[in-house]
Amino acid sequence: MPKSLFTAARECLLADSLDDKVALTHAYAERWREGDLSNSPTTDAPITQPGRPALPKLISPRDLPRRKLSDPKGHACLIHAIAHIEFNAIDLAWDAVHRFQAMPRDYYSDWIRVADEEARHFTLLSNHLLSMDYCYGDFPAHNGLWDMAQQTADDVMVRMALVPRVLEARGLDVTPGMMKRLEAIGDHRGAEILNVIWQDEVGHVEIGTRWFHFACEQRGLNADKTFAALIAQYIPEKVRGPFDHNTRKKAGFSEWELDFLETYEG
Repeated sequence: MPKSLFTAARECLLADSLDDKVALTHAYAERWREGDLSNSPTTDAPITQPGRPALPKLISPRDLPRRKLSDPKGHACLIHAIAHIEFNAIDLAWDAVHRFQAMPRDYYSDWIRVADEEARHFTLLSNHLLSMDYCYGDFPAHNGLWDMAQQTADDVMVRMALVPRVLEARGLDVTPGMMKRLEAIGDHRGAEILNVIWQDEVGHVEIGTRWFHFACEQRGLNADKTFAALIAQYIPEKVRGPFDHNTRKKAGFSEWELDFLETYEG
């Protein structure tokens, strides 16, 4: 019998070495594409805390130091922060696979692709940090992405609405500005990497949109109104803008949703 996809996902989630998590992700993504993994459900309990290296130290977002991009250390800190997001995104994608074991096969293909691409993004950023004489773990980071994964652990519809379509979609808005800032200080390689990530993230958010709509249709729910209701339930504060309407539309946001986000006050 082929190895279970969900056992593979669990192995990736629990890997606490950077190299192991990336290598296992690429290897199992390839095995899935080759048809060498079964998506028969397992009885394994969901992962409450993924494996991770001892560093970076995780602190509250409000305690993260503010640094200027014009300073070499501040420049490295920005690249490190983005690398941390991409590292967490590997776990988020595998958790979307492992936690929700009754979805169509295409759902797993989509999220395995996301995990594979997030691992590639992390490697690009990690290597770029090394070229700046820093490495991943040299700066503190926060755990906000995984915290939201825990808040949305019980319902695939809620997960698809709030992790890809709120947290990850923020990257669609802010990445072009970061690319310009990196270009302005001469970091052309960093800007090039962010462009790769930005292009891929449009597809990742669109995957979240597609499976959010799938879950809404299964339950006979209006997707726009359900999205607004979930924002109101889980995000008491105003959702941060400004919003890149053109890019978000490519990722599946409706005009109604964009108008809602522009006016939502929490």
